[in-house]
Amino acid sequence: MSIARSGFAAIVLAFVSFAAPAQAQSDETLLLHNVRILHLDREEASVDKAMSILIEDGRIASVTPIEKTSEAGVATVIDGHGRFVMAGLTDMHVHIWDRSSLGAYLASGVTTVRNASGMPFHLRLADRIERGEIVGPRLITTGPILNSPGPNAQINHEMVTTAEEARQAVRRQYEAGFRRLKVYSNLTSEAYEAILHEAGRLGMTIMGHTPEGVRQPGMPDDIPFEIEFAHILEGGIVTIEHVESIVWHGLRDRHDADAGRELARQIAAAQVAVDPTLLAFYNLLRVAETQGGYLQREGTELLNPILVAQSEAEYERWSGENIPRNRAAFDFYKRMTRILSDEGVLLVAGSDAGIFTNVPGISLIEELELLEQAGLGRNQVLRAATINAAKALDEQDTAGRVAEGYRADLILLESDPSADLGALRSISAVVAGGRYLDRAALDRLLEDAAIHDLRRTQRNLVEALEAQGVDAGILQP
Repeated sequence: MSIARSGFAAIVLAFVSFAAPAQAQSDETLLLHNVRILHLDREEASVDKAMSILIEDGRIASVTPIEKTSEAGVATVIDGHGRFVMAGLTDMHVHIWDRSSLGAYLASGVTTVRNASGMPFHLRLADRIERGEIVGPRLITTGPILNSPGPNAQINHEMVTTAEEARQAVRRQYEAGFRRLKVYSNLTSEAYEAILHEAGRLGMTIMGHTPEGVRQPGMPDDIPFEIEFAHILEGGIVTIEHVESIVWHGLRDRHDADAGRELARQIAAAQVAVDPTLLAFYNLLRVAETQGGYLQREGTELLNPILVAQSEAEYERWSGENIPRNRAAFDFYKRMTRILSDEGVLLVAGSDAGIFTNVPGISLIEELELLEQAGLGRNQVLRAATINAAKALDEQDTAGRVAEGYRADLILLESDPSADLGALRSISAVVAGGRYLDRAALDRLLEDAAIHDLRRTQRNLVEALEAQGVDAGILQP
């Protein structure tokens, strides 16, 4: 999402700055007593009844039947009253503009987020969350988006065209502390090859849109993209973001299910994961269908006002978009998602929360519901936000399950989400990095997420642009 230049300073000065209080994480032992544990490891979900989970130092120390559980030496005992416990959710595609949105993720059971457009403050924020100074989901972040000039270029992208520019950008991001890269569709072939080489040398992973090379007239209908889709699969990309990227680049925007199935087999053979982000396009479609009314729905108060203010052009465009054409496109995106799943592609769940239509937190639940609508089984849907996400992040031995030695990131639910995904909309409590947050605490975090510190947001953006060598004077009030 781009950062608008016009009127920015006036918008910032129109708001009051609020500071969110920091909270320290407790290292005390925690026992969740008398819970039902939902396991998603196999094709069919299973539930262990009458269990206890002992948590120490942010990890699951033991999982035992209640009759074999001892409360000796335990600082805090929580009676689960038979509630369901599952691994916390991972949102694999978010855009965090300021720390104020963190509580909204926890309130919806999202205990890990992967930020897809890094700024310097994200590294500091991730460290403070890990140390327990700030309450929030575990934060994983890429560096600034790497792109080349072209139709999708945005002011917050780090622009590279030549191989040397690309190598230098990757090194800068590494030296700043980033270990994950995000690539974008405009990247030139020279820049993309240099990014692959330098990332491999430094041990950095890559995710993102599929780079196409320099856009020429007639692409993609009459002539193929400069960078072949097959080459993307050979380059070691961890996740392809947006099913639209696959349809646009891999199928050259043709809604051909047979060709889509063959492409899905190639993606599966390359062991590349896909993050469909169906919600990103669905919400744009809803804006068109309601002629903009959808932008005022409940929950949009959680969107950062600076982001909202700079998105007026997108609001106006999508409020008047062609509805039948976009409905047909969305129907094929859902079909393609099902094809990817059927052909064995590892699917993860990302909401694209933080763009101008997608609300932090609840958007991941909405994405999971869309995955079910696309035809995925409920267990497959839940795995996309837990076990599959851990696999894609190479954390399958430490995250995504309720098991001894795993991170204590958990959700307590009134009912079984493997029977009805609606259960995810009634979260009783969350354990984030070993910290227990009951429903009242989650509700307070959600309320705080609607209080935006716009001056701090501005500082985040200015610092990010200056780190990329961009003149940020236009953002100063």
